[in-house]
Amino acid sequence: MSSPDGRTSSEETREAIMEATFRALSKHGYADLRMRDIGEEFEMTRPVIHYHYNSKHELISSFLEYVIAQYKDDDTIDAEDHWDHLGIRIDQCMFGPDIDGFDHWERMTVYHELFSQAQHNETHRELFNEHYEGMVVGLADVLQAGIDDGTFAEVDAMEFSQLLTDVIHSARARRISLGQNDAPEQARTAIDRFVLPRLVPNVSVEIPTTE
Repeated sequence: MSSPDGRTSSEETREAIMEATFRALSKHGYADLRMRDIGEEFEMTRPVIHYHYNSKHELISSFLEYVIAQYKDDDTIDAEDHWDHLGIRIDQCMFGPDIDGFDHWERMTVYHELFSQAQHNETHRELFNEHYEGMVVGLADVLQAGIDDGTFAEVDAMEFSQLLTDVIHSARARRISLGQNDAPEQARTAIDRFVLPRLVPNVSVEIPTTE
């Protein structure tokens, strides 16, 4: 934390504040959270937090951006083919990135608590929408690449990706809010059995309509 220009110090301080916020949210929840609670989880003095953030609202918005950034698509995925690449993307979205010291479900619990409050906070709602759209586009890009070279059947990549994303969100919510710990694994199995087969080329599937 001692670079000549102070940049590393500032970045490390911000990360320390974000991790303190995560621990405080995990203990107290969003509704009862106070800046004092975050300060108690912070290794430095509380005034350092107030120097960087003027209010709880500003701090939580920054924390949400921090968590979402940890789930950004990894462009360095080493996949054997489009099927493998798609499977890795789905697993990352469902079960979290592979980061040392990173507990996906603890962070998703905090994420979903803030998500449940997004209807009352326009800034948070915009951040969640951006994250959702990023997941959809990331999966759609993988799908479209496979469609273009004939690996996958012709489907609407964005609609298909949105379906996958909604299944992932629902499974995570079941685990976190309802205590159904097997929900993500069940959903992942269902995706393999009932959703991904639609991507196999040259397979005619008659889908009934309600019209």
